[in-house]
Amino acid sequence: MTGKKDTKLFAITIALLTVYLFWGGTYLGMKIAIESIPPFIMAGVRFTLAGVFLFLFSRLKGAELPSAAEWKGAGIVGALLLLGGNGVVAWAELRLPSAIASLLVATVPLWILVLNWAGGSRQKPSGGVMAGILVGLAGVAVLVVHPGGSEGKGADTIGIIVLLAASISWSFGSLYSRTAKLPASPLMSTALQMIVGGILLSITSLFLDDWTKLHVTQISLRSWVALGYLIVFGSILAYTAYIWLLKNAEPSLVSTYAFVNPIVAVFLGWLLADEQLSTQSWVAAALIIAAVAIITIFRGKGARQNQTAARKEEGKLQAR
Repeated sequence: MTGKKDTKLFAITIALLTVYLFWGGTYLGMKIAIESIPPFIMAGVRFTLAGVFLFLFSRLKGAELPSAAEWKGAGIVGALLLLGGNGVVAWAELRLPSAIASLLVATVPLWILVLNWAGGSRQKPSGGVMAGILVGLAGVAVLVVHPGGSEGKGADTIGIIVLLAASISWSFGSLYSRTAKLPASPLMSTALQMIVGGILLSITSLFLDDWTKLHVTQISLRSWVALGYLIVFGSILAYTAYIWLLKNAEPSLVSTYAFVNPIVAVFLGWLLADEQLSTQSWVAAALIIAAVAIITIFRGKGARQNQTAARKEEGKLQAR
């Protein structure tokens, strides 16, 4: 029995490290990939190929063929998450360090709470969650009001605004996915989102004239390697590990990726891309990462309290 627990604990640790490192590394991966591949073409290829692989893998695992309604639901989610979210992030990294991009995308849990609350959610944020929201908004304000990319260079304000829009698009997509008609299999659902999102990204690249900027013979080896990393490690392995964790680990533990990923991204940007952040950016980084950690911790406590209350109420009903 102890051996089984140890094996599962080891598997959870490996899966968590996979999500932490591989998802945290996608920001630097995108930065390197778009050095010689136009951003929307890069993102289109990445998600289309990853989506097709996950589709075939899901079918081999026994997932049913999706209905037209499920394609539609997944398509809308994919458009919001991958076209409006990830594709725009890749474009913004033409103007900003990968570390800044990761910090602004880390605000997604904050925007989800704000949008959910603004949309009339009956469940009001607790005091701890509200504190996290305010700390996170302060971090965003530091970046917007006093932008700083690296020492000696100011960050691009347009890039920051575009990244905020991408984060809000991702948040809308996350909220919509809760009520959208999607396949029962999480992997099949993700596959559809990636396929539709990848196709939409490729179509968008036509309107942005990305194809005239694409010169296959001039794509550097490092960009090819980065694209391969994004497809295999960022989109396939990390997401598969994430889905496995959702079924085998505590949600509060799994959700820690939200504030660990930007830490990994900032570190990798400094270590491998020589991204030296300004003082303002470090202050913003501390505030945003702290905010996401606070929100994650207090939401986890709230969920556990709700589960406990529900079990007590169920016990009272059974006693009657």
